[in-house]
Amino acid sequence: MRAAGFVLVGGMSTRMGQDKALLHWRSQPLVERIAATVAAVTETVTLIGSPERYVNLKIPCLPDTRHQLGPLAGIEAALETRQAEWNLIVGCDMPGVSREVLSCLLDRAGQINGLCVAAQDLTEQIQPLCAVYHRRCLPVIKKSLDEGHLKLMRILEDLRAEYVPVETKLTNINTPEDWLQWQQLSSK
Repeated sequence: MRAAGFVLVGGMSTRMGQDKALLHWRSQPLVERIAATVAAVTETVTLIGSPERYVNLKIPCLPDTRHQLGPLAGIEAALETRQAEWNLIVGCDMPGVSREVLSCLLDRAGQINGLCVAAQDLTEQIQPLCAVYHRRCLPVIKKSLDEGHLKLMRILEDLRAEYVPVETKLTNINTPEDWLQWQQLSSK
């Protein structure tokens, strides 16, 4: 199955106090590590966010089509590229995401007639930014944005997404405390 990969980097990182995508882990920006993981399972990887912020990275970056409307606008921008039927979307703040998890999602997407598959981690948390969206999701996403409905869980419901259980906890890093805790756990 042909799929395009996208890493969303458009957030303001207000709770973190600095750009989450550029946090360093083992001498590399977090976004480069996540992009490499996405690229390992897809044919392409593109960042969706502010191109001028990531100009020093050797990863293509496209802007959100609608500024300051959150990750749903990033998903819209990714799907509008029309790079592939299936589109793997991953948030830049998920340092523990693995090739195995992403491959599992892509495999399941290739087996269904639906529009979306999203990871359900070990704690049963649904991860809409660790998901595969079919290009046909675009009208639903556009309508939701037009109406001001920005909640990702609502979009997954509207799309009747399938939740794929994965055998790991997928952590989102939002605060300096989250980042410190993840680093400590990952060093063990």
